[in-house]
Amino acid sequence: MDMINSLLPLVIVGGIVVFVILRMKKKYENGTLGKKKSKSDQILLDSLIPFGLMSGLVIAVLLNIFFPISLLTAITWATGFGFLLGYFAYEAYSKTEDSYS
Repeated sequence: MDMINSLLPLVIVGGIVVFVILRMKKKYENGTLGKKKSKSDQILLDSLIPFGLMSGLVIAVLLNIFFPISLLTAITWATGFGFLLGYFAYEAYSKTEDSYS
């Protein structure tokens, strides 16, 4: 039972990572990756997934400070879901129209 509790976060987060990588690979092969007209918008678009990972790490550390959970477990769960949320933000932002102000 302890082994299942140890490996479950790794398996679930591994599934999330494989899902995101395969989706991005499919978009790359189809030539449908998000493109923005301005350089700053493109940099933001390309940075959304890493920002998701970093925000997940910050959330994990904060959870570990305030709640009695293992830091390794918190990092595994939070960075995995941050990676997934970063991907969803990438998808949403890549579909928005370019606006010039």
